[in-house]
Amino acid sequence: MPTISKRRRALEGKSDPAKTYTLGDSSQFAKECATAKFDETIELAFHLGVDPRHADQMVRGSVSLPHGTGKSVRVVVFCKQDDQIKAALDAGAIEAGSEELVKKVGDGWTGFDAAVASPDMMGQVGRLGKVLGPRGLMPSPKAGTVTPKVDQAVAEILKGKIEFRVDKNANIHVPVGKASFSKEQIEENAAAVIQAIIKAKPNAAKGTYLKACCMSSTMGPGFRLDTASLMTLFK
Repeated sequence: MPTISKRRRALEGKSDPAKTYTLGDSSQFAKECATAKFDETIELAFHLGVDPRHADQMVRGSVSLPHGTGKSVRVVVFCKQDDQIKAALDAGAIEAGSEELVKKVGDGWTGFDAAVASPDMMGQVGRLGKVLGPRGLMPSPKAGTVTPKVDQAVAEILKGKIEFRVDKNANIHVPVGKASFSKEQIEENAAAVIQAIIKAKPNAAKGTYLKACCMSSTMGPGFRLDTASLMTLFK
């Protein structure tokens, strides 16, 4: 029988599954329950009332977190023009280029957290779908990562712009900061994410859109938010 750690026992009872919490309280409690020996990520999990099998019910977009993610992000840029390559690298991209970069990624290299592409590169980048798609790294016009202004896109990502996309089970998981953040920073980041996901509601979605929303740290319990009040507050 597995042994329950002292840390885990100390967290038991901190969250009441029958209760819903305000955004402020969940931010505070998730932070307090992040007691692991590393700086845990604070995350929001959503369950939406959409059917992702239908293209007109996909939920995807991006949002800039007011206080960033607290994580060092590695960005690559697929672009052809020398001035774009230089601008991307100056903005903080770890690598930028065209055919050679496409080949490197096609051979299996995925040592990056986000990818940006100029529109004239999407013919080649599109062929990397099997590598980039499953990892959520495929550049997208809707997410602002397919653009001629590659340096601007890199700067936004490094400052805290993140992408979100509903999975096949109608769930979305989004980081909203680190346990080392203040309660106010976590709350403000979470508010930005919630508002963005509510605004991304597809016109084809019927019935209850925001079915569940929960905040937790990497190793901590979850705190359920009142979805009805969130829909009213961030509509």
